[in-house]
Amino acid sequence: MEYISKSEADTVNVGARLAGVLRPGDVVALYGDLGAGKTAFVRGMARGMGLTARVSSPTFTIVNEYLGSVPLFHFDMYRLSDPEELFEIGWEDYLTRGGVCAVEWSENAGDEIPADAVRVTIEKLSDDERRIAVEFADGRREI
Repeated sequence: MEYISKSEADTVNVGARLAGVLRPGDVVALYGDLGAGKTAFVRGMARGMGLTARVSSPTFTIVNEYLGSVPLFHFDMYRLSDPEELFEIGWEDYLTRGGVCAVEWSENAGDEIPADAVRVTIEKLSDDERRIAVEFADGRREI
């Protein structure tokens, strides 16, 4: 599925819509250039999950946890130099804690992103417009 976002608010809204069909244990792998809107998308996911915490990029901490009835674990793999570093932060534990994992810069995590992850690619078309492609590995959900 593809969506055209004409503002940050649109990007947030698509993220919130996606959150409405996510299940505990889902991984959302985000792809897109710097400034494409990945964090805004995760902010929308948090809103759609009923979380009220201020969502910010975990660039320096690698993971931020937002707790609710279903927790959101927000990863930023931008500074990851080797996928093996994921095991130092407890990646496998996060995958089994019953939350949703949103992973920015998923390409840096290599094969550690589960094959059944929801893939979200955000492409900057202009200063204001983004193309957001959402792909479900299982093909069974729509937003």
